Amino acid sequence: MSVNTYDVIVLGVGGMGSAACWHLARRGVRVLGLERFDIPHAMGSSHGFNRIIRLAYFEDPSYVPLLRRAYENWRELEGRFGEQLLFITGSIDAGPEGSAMVEGSLAACRMHDLPHRLLDGAELRRVAPGYNLPDTHRAVLQPDGGFVSAERAIVAHVTQAQAAGAEIRAREPVLSWEPTASGVRVKTARGTYEAGRLILAAGSWMGEFVPQLKTVAVPERQVLGWFQPREPALFAPECFPVFNMEVDEGKFYGFPIWHVPGFKIGRWHHLGETGGADTLSRECGAEDEAVLRPCVSRYFPQANGPTMAMRACFFTNTPDEHFVIDTLPDLPQVVVASPCSGHGYKFCSVVGEVLADLATGKKPSFDLSLHALDRFTPRLHAITEKKSM
Repeated sequence: MSVNTYDVIVLGVGGMGSAACWHLARRGVRVLGLERFDIPHAMGSSHGFNRIIRLAYFEDPSYVPLLRRAYENWRELEGRFGEQLLFITGSIDAGPEGSAMVEGSLAACRMHDLPHRLLDGAELRRVAPGYNLPDTHRAVLQPDGGFVSAERAIVAHVTQAQAAGAEIRAREPVLSWEPTASGVRVKTARGTYEAGRLILAAGSWMGEFVPQLKTVAVPERQVLGWFQPREPALFAPECFPVFNMEVDEGKFYGFPIWHVPGFKIGRWHHLGETGGADTLSRECGAEDEAVLRPCVSRYFPQANGPTMAMRACFFTNTPDEHFVIDTLPDLPQVVVASPCSGHGYKFCSVVGEVLADLATGKKPSFDLSLHALDRFTPRLHAITEKKSM
């Protein structure tokens, strides 16, 4: 039986995988991308029209160099694709004075000399009247934030990858993979393929392909809601910055009106529902709306109109909520691509470049120590034992 061979196989052609396919193909690498669903699709973590991008990164200032490169790559991609993918609205990181979100955002701005303004709730209402935070809260306004057109960016990455010679196969589930003397062998529902390197960009299915990662990459159901504003002009992209905020009701994030006639909002870790990616519900109901309504009515009262849409997607959380970008222990030909804990899509354009480096033996130009697998060493004992038997 003949086996098709490639330099690199990418398992999963969502946000990260599609970007990796393009960055590999543009370097002349023979790449095969395998996706079990459509391209794009609404079964994972990259649908719902858009995703926030921001430079004032409260999670850790070390993300900022990656973000700067991500902005450059998004602009290059949209230029090549001929369609705007990156939209600038400014970004807000808000919460009580001294909160982790506000202090983390300020630390990133100061460390990396990012332009920003620190506002109280009253000042924020004057700058962006759609907000109604308490006067005692603080908000870091950073002008470079905005959002990426998530599904169209996947289309753009795949289109450019195909134009550069990549082979992309959708609706072809991967059944198994195994290391070989020369690299890896991948079996799908339609055939068998071999390559020197494998990139695992399987998102919420990562634990299905590396079982020892089940406790490191945990799928969680997340729900977004779109609500019709009473005054739509207050929530237009030109006057409503994207946001993350800490309030009494939890941690929330949101967007201006775009592609749906409603203001978009979600709560971090929604209902805390974790489980298998094939078993978590993708339906939305009254319980999901009830998570979001109190925040909308209190802090965005002019957006508290009828529900326009709801979507369920997935976070894939690591224990410390930082990424995984690394090779597997004792299997350097297998690259693990970023279970992102709900804040990774904005990085796709640069992570794809980093994954291409790792899969071609090039040292990435970024400090990736925060995202190394060895921080989870106690959880990863014998990760390759079964694969190497």
